[in-house]
This record gives sequence, structure tokens and C-alpha cells, in this order.
Amino acid sequence: MSLGSEARDELASLEGIALSESPASLETLGRDRSHFPGSPAGVVTVTGTSAVLALVAWARRHRIPLIPRGGGTSLDGESVATEGSVVVDLSGLGQLLEVDPVDRVARVQPGVVNYELNVALAAHGLFFPPNPGSWRSSTIGGNVATNASGPRSFAYGPTRRWVRGLEAVLGTGELLRAGSRAAKRSVGPDLLGLLVGSEGTLGLVTEVTLALAPRPGRRMGLVVPLPGGVRLGRLVASLLPPATAGLSAVEYLDAECAAALARTPGARLPGGSPLLLLEVESSDEVEEEARLARLVTALAAGGVTSDPLVFPEADRLWTVRGESGVALDRELGNRLREDLAVPLSRLDEMLARLGAIAAEEGVRSVTFAHLGEASLHPNLVVAPGSVEGERVRARLLHACLELGGTVSAEHGIGLVKPRFLREELGATGLRLLREVKRACDPDGILNPGKLYPPPAGDLDGVADAGPQGRK
Repeated sequence: MSLGSEARDELASLEGIALSESPASLETLGRDRSHFPGSPAGVVTVTGTSAVLALVAWARRHRIPLIPRGGGTSLDGESVATEGSVVVDLSGLGQLLEVDPVDRVARVQPGVVNYELNVALAAHGLFFPPNPGSWRSSTIGGNVATNASGPRSFAYGPTRRWVRGLEAVLGTGELLRAGSRAAKRSVGPDLLGLLVGSEGTLGLVTEVTLALAPRPGRRMGLVVPLPGGVRLGRLVASLLPPATAGLSAVEYLDAECAAALARTPGARLPGGSPLLLLEVESSDEVEEEARLARLVTALAAGGVTSDPLVFPEADRLWTVRGESGVALDRELGNRLREDLAVPLSRLDEMLARLGAIAAEEGVRSVTFAHLGEASLHPNLVVAPGSVEGERVRARLLHACLELGGTVSAEHGIGLVKPRFLREELGATGLRLLREVKRACDPDGILNPGKLYPPPAGDLDGVADAGPQGRK
């Protein structure tokens, strides 16, 4: 579907906006790393907030959907372009605007890449803790949109914890500035928290103020082979403070995932058994040795006595770990990739349920996890979107909810899981979210079809399929 001459001519005339309708741009930027195809009518790049304000006003006039896109690393279809929409490529807004070492904040545009931000912050002795597996290509805007996490969330929490403020253009065409540089504030319900994790359905983020943490003097990565039969929930419990100090990441690869990743050139990982991947922070070599000794004792209490493989620079380990998805793409091909979390006390039960579902469905299952938070990424070799694949997904997520878990730990809802959002939040919670959506985006032009399930039964809400009556 094309834009139509009137809408196209007007869009092309807007200052600070560049329009592309080339097949290559539409194909590349119309989709993400999910299995969904995209079908945009155009792609625009913007130069700043004033351009985004003009773009949203144009979209409202012509009732054309806008799809925000950063690094395109989403796995659940958050940045897939719906038919006839315009992709807003925010990767060009990639400036680090300010670093304040006293307030320990940074102001950034949404297109700043996570890893590159941390390289720049090193000179100030600071860092931005969330480090998703895609941190070398995912953008801060995308991290905010999905409340992304990563290995260090064991100690530091997800993106939401590190967002002090943001600037966004709402679907109403209004500019909203939410939050504050202050370390704490209490001024009523948290508007900032509503926008973090909203997947671009409420506003297009144009600037983010991030809280920062002091950069540790030393950061060591450890890879520990796990014996068969170890109870992972008990193992994690043995590693929780105060048993350990300075432990900032507790990751897991099952035997098949470890073997696949070990075959990646330069990985330097052992194969043949499940692996525990850890990070220990310390101020100097003496503290590092003391913390490592305590960690070895805690591992033994959890039933693990293998000697660890040391990565002197932990970031090297997390770069390798970030290739897990690529390694499984190579080994398994098309598959269902899930993202869920349960209470730590139910971790082993969830893993058992996962194994049983895979066996009953006759599908191969490979899992890696942010183990310290009981956050699991099962990969099941069945076509996503197929009847069989969606049955497996439903069984898996229903089991997770039965155990008191969540259907999305860090990837978001996107196009994949809106119907499960209804099951997790209930009718009242979903109604409130719909009211927020209606207030921020009354025309339904911002990232339609994502996050919010279609209205059903007694659930009152906006039409999620996108704006109607397009000119």
C-alpha cells in the first residue's frame, strides 16, 4: 500500500524529515528479528524533536500509523511495520548529549547504541548497567521501549530502574517531559514508569535521561561447568547475598546451548555440560581474590565443585553470551523463542514443566537463562505462528502463569503475546492500560497492533488494529 500523493508530498515537504520508499529500505527497516514480515509504505529519518512533532501532526491528519524503530533487535515483533504504515527510524538520533559525573546521569537521544554509550562513559568512571544480549546493536530507545535487561540485571535490575526522565511526543501531538534528574521524587502516579516498557504505543521518545553507576575497578567473568542433576533453584539460592559479595550476573546455558555456542569461532567455552556464567565485581586484585574465594565456597554449597574458566574482562564473556541466539539460529533454524520468568522458588518446577511439554509435543528444546532471576529463554524447534507452535507457546506460558510467573521478563509483548497479557493482568488491569492508550494516542496511530490485545467481551478499549478511515 502506498502513501498516496497528497500525504507523500506533504510528508516530503516537512523540515527535518527524509522519506524513503525504496524497496531495500522498506524490506530492511520494515521488520525486526521476529518471524513476522513487515509491509510499510515508507521509512522516514528525523533530525530532532521538532521534526517528530511535525511528523505526528502529519500522521494524525492522514491517519497513517507510525512505527518507531531503533536497532531492530526485537524478537517479539515490536518494531514490525503494519500494512501502509511509516517506519520512524530513530537510529539517526544517536547523540550523547551530556554526561554529568556529579549527578551521575547522562542525557542521550534514543538512537544511541547501548555498548557505544558504555564505551563513552568509561572515561568518566561510570556505566549504564543494563546489558541485553544485543547490547552491541540495540539502542537506548529500544531498551526503554521494552524495559530491557541482560546479565547484570541480577544485581542492577532492568532498564526501568535506570531511567530518570524522558522526552516523548505523544500520539496527541503533545510533547511530554516526564521524570526528573533528582535521585528521588514523589509527585503522584509515575508517568515515567508508564512510558518505559510501552513499546512505542504511547509516544515517540526523543530524549532519555539515564541514571549511571560507578564503574567497578575490576570485572571478572567466570564459566563454571555444572554436574548432572544439580538443582538450579538451590544453586542460585546459595549464591544470593550475603553468601557472596560483588556477584553481578548469574547466567545459564543448558548442555545443547553451551555446545552450540562453543562452536562459535573464538568463543573459548567448554562443551559437553551445562554452564554457569558469572560476573564478579571488585575494586582491586586483593578484593577480587577474596570475593572469588567466597564464591567458590558458595558454589560448593550448591553442589558445584568444578574449576571455573576465567575471563579477565567480563564484557568479553557477555559478548560471547550475546551470540547465543545466533548460534541457535545456525544450529536449530526457525523456532519458537520464548521469554518468561517465575519466582525463584518455582524455578526447578518450571524447568520440569518445560521439559514435560517439549516431550509431550515431540519438539526439541534448548534453553539459556538469566538464572539469578529465574528468567528463562526456552527455544523450541517448532514453527512460530503455526498451529503447533502457538499451542506449545500457550502451554508454556500457561504453566508459567500457574507458577506465579510473567509471560514476558524482558522482551516485551509485541505482536506475539497480546492475548497472554489479558490473562496476566486481568480485565481491570487491561482496561486501565487501554484508558492510558486512549488518552495518549486517541487516533491509534502509534505502533498499532502491538502490546494491547484486541477488545473482547466486556473489555472496553480502543481499536488495536490501527486507525480506520485512512485518506
